[in-house]
Amino acid sequence: MSAAASRPTALLREVIRKPWFWGIVALVALLALNVLKDPTYLAISVNPNNGNLVGNLIDILKAAAPVMMIALGMSLVIATAGIDLSVGSLMAVGGAVSMEFLKAAGDSTSVGVALAAIGLTLLITGVLGAVNGILVAYVGLQPFIATLVLMLAGRGIAKVITGGQNTAASSDPYRWIANGYVVGIPVVFLFAVLIVLVVAAVVRRSALGLMIEAIGINPKASRMAGIKPRGLLLTTYILSGLLAGVAGIMSVGTVMTVDISRTGYQLELDAILAVVIGGASLAGGKFSLSGAFVGALLIATLDKTVVFLGISSSATPAFKAIVIVVLCLLQSDRVRGWFTRRPKAVFPTAPRVEARKEEVTA
Repeated sequence: MSAAASRPTALLREVIRKPWFWGIVALVALLALNVLKDPTYLAISVNPNNGNLVGNLIDILKAAAPVMMIALGMSLVIATAGIDLSVGSLMAVGGAVSMEFLKAAGDSTSVGVALAAIGLTLLITGVLGAVNGILVAYVGLQPFIATLVLMLAGRGIAKVITGGQNTAASSDPYRWIANGYVVGIPVVFLFAVLIVLVVAAVVRRSALGLMIEAIGINPKASRMAGIKPRGLLLTTYILSGLLAGVAGIMSVGTVMTVDISRTGYQLELDAILAVVIGGASLAGGKFSLSGAFVGALLIATLDKTVVFLGISSSATPAFKAIVIVVLCLLQSDRVRGWFTRRPKAVFPTAPRVEARKEEVTA
């Protein structure tokens, strides 16, 4: 085979080895499954009243945006060999802060009031993320325990903020973030893509990403190399808290109501799954923001598929588990090796070797 002909083959093998490739394969498979039930599932039409795009794919993009945000922060935290179990609760806290502020302000048309609500939300969730970072980096608690504390306490904080009631508010600019459209495309998805690109540019166009991975691989060696793990750990948990706040804004902005018991419920598990699907190692030292992006799209598609196929709520976790397990097996080098292993070639014994054997025997 010539060099020119071997290049596409080598490129294909390299792409297949990427974990996000199998995420895309699973995404296409789920969409194909839905198309088998309804051939018009992928159809996208234009709403004649406002010119916005509507369809199942548009709904998936909107649903994927909050998962993308928390998966983005989770990727960086996991790369440091940590975990953040509090992101779902921080979404509830962020939603509670926003709704209470907007309700107290009472101005449903002011852009300034909406921006103030967003700023206050990000401030509170960033501070709570810093609490996680301090407990992990400076106090020395295990990330699982440190974030588990805030996971349990976060919804309690949200109940204190709202007085234990689901709070609704009215704000047209705030609602536009979750329900608006630009050129027919959901604003919430465009914001999510923009944030992913900004974070990717920061961590991949600078040494920040390498330092985060170095902490996850060996914190002692990274410290001896001049990296300050404590400051970086604190930064990653703050960023995770901020992104959880953004996800909370996107989530409650859809209906302009915060449900303390449901907002962000178990989304920390979806974020972890999205990160793993994207190829990150839970042992730390490796992350892929593009993989997390694909994983978030897959999780949103999977949730929509479960509803579309009419799978009962009791069987939904099992269905999701089967899809995730199959996908993880496809990503395993050992499992792929079972199907690509070639039989060992049997080479004829060289005449000189045979002659040498006869001499030794004689």
